[in-house]
Amino acid sequence: MSRLALFRPLALASLLGTLAACTLLPEAEPIRVYLLPTADSPAVQPGERLQQALRIHTPHASRILAGPRIAVVPAGNQISSYQGARWSDAAPTLLRDRLIEHFRQSGPVKVSNEDSNLFAELELLSELRAFQSEYIDGQPQVLVRLDAQLASAPDQRILASRRFEIRQPSASPQLESVVAAFGQATDELGRQLQDWTIEVAKRRPVQ
Repeated sequence: MSRLALFRPLALASLLGTLAACTLLPEAEPIRVYLLPTADSPAVQPGERLQQALRIHTPHASRILAGPRIAVVPAGNQISSYQGARWSDAAPTLLRDRLIEHFRQSGPVKVSNEDSNLFAELELLSELRAFQSEYIDGQPQVLVRLDAQLASAPDQRILASRRFEIRQPSASPQLESVVAAFGQATDELGRQLQDWTIEVAKRRPVQ
């Protein structure tokens, strides 16, 4: 066998090995998945409970707020998201579940979401306008802005509308602190929205 015939298999093997090495991709950065934290809230006093059954709908949101990314506005009107981090579910779904939780903490309140076929006398519809951290003077603070409408379920009549806006400074720029601030902001939103819903419902006779 000629020296050229011996060389060809060796050259081909070397070439294939080089190509295989070139196609190796770097390992993807692991994604950190965060739950929306909550603090223990004091129970609502007797007499302040919602008497009517309530259905809480998932808030509508823009495309960037409708997914699981943790949104951040580093400067000006530029909106982005924290790299390598996600919420455990879409942000509007997390917020809906947090609001339902607040109503249930007050006792035997009849509250459900739009996925169920349970009877409801009232419906809470909303649009999530902001669910992000923003840097103010170099320090992050969480902004949650929700446009809410309380409607009569049988006739779809709007009973009241209100914009809620909560700002919660983060203890530090670390993402864990920012996530904790999201939890504090949504807890406060839940308290304010529950008080408002009960006040509006008081003016509507129980049917």
